[in-house]
Amino acid sequence: MRKLLSVLLVLALVAGGASLFAEGQQEDGTVEIRAGHGQPQGTGLHMGFVYFKEAVEEMSDGEIIVEIFDSGQLGGDRELTEGVQLGNVQMTAVSATNLAPFSKEFFVLDTYFMFRDREHVYAVLDGKAGDAMLAPMDDINIKGLGFWENGFRHFTNSIRPVEVPEDMKGIKMRVPENPVQIGAWKSVGAGPTPMAWGELFTALQQKTLDGQESTLESILTMKFYEVQPYISITGHKYSPYVILMNQEFYQGLTDEQQGWVDAAIEESLAKQRAFAKEAEQKAIAEIRAAGNTIVEPSVEDKLKFRTIMASTYDLVKKNSGEEIFELYLQEVEAN
Repeated sequence: MRKLLSVLLVLALVAGGASLFAEGQQEDGTVEIRAGHGQPQGTGLHMGFVYFKEAVEEMSDGEIIVEIFDSGQLGGDRELTEGVQLGNVQMTAVSATNLAPFSKEFFVLDTYFMFRDREHVYAVLDGKAGDAMLAPMDDINIKGLGFWENGFRHFTNSIRPVEVPEDMKGIKMRVPENPVQIGAWKSVGAGPTPMAWGELFTALQQKTLDGQESTLESILTMKFYEVQPYISITGHKYSPYVILMNQEFYQGLTDEQQGWVDAAIEESLAKQRAFAKEAEQKAIAEIRAAGNTIVEPSVEDKLKFRTIMASTYDLVKKNSGEEIFELYLQEVEAN
């Protein structure tokens, strides 16, 4: 029934006309932003929209209002990105990995063990490299507004504690259908196996697969920790959500309205990232309390992983483009 209602809602939005949503102007003079995303209420992604809604409605004194459609009511990342591109939805935020097929610059994030900590990430994404990822989307009718946090990705398995590259040997793990990620994990001796996300828990439970990599929020909410006794806090890859708005809609706002949107996004970044950090701390505490073996590789061991997995750089550069790849590495090293 929920799926049927979601489909009917999407059809209703389309039937209403892309031009209406591109303009967003209501009869009473207010501007409405219809924002969709794929995660449940209470998650870090949902809270980003809540913080944005609160900020922009307060700043505009109700001139701009935001309606949030959570939990994939308007589709998954691909459908939402296409909806924003076409103007059927004004705003979304999607995983950078899922955005790469629309804008190749995001392939640069398919690199491993690049960041020391969150502050290092923010310095890169909120700076020149982040701007260079967002700007090309102007050409596909999408305005890139910034990056909310999904989180660092970590490794879990049912075989052994993993601290150094040699520990990965022979571990059969789930990866998305992504040649760079497959190559990176093969380079350290693992057996990367593409599998749909929805099938993963059962595969781990039945030991069809030995391990997986995801954020702590996913490890907790998907209950991977219940069937994966070993958790390595590798932080091997950072996953941001990219905040998107229909370009025609954004350009159709007055200068004052654009200022409110920009300022509300800026305010939401700090709040959403703080929420995500706190949620991660709660997740690791709950997982630790469950009795799992949790290991944290040293800086030296992470560098060993990075050196080996750098074998995929040529493929990343080919996918993303040399200019953005070189700028990204430069910014990572400079910050």
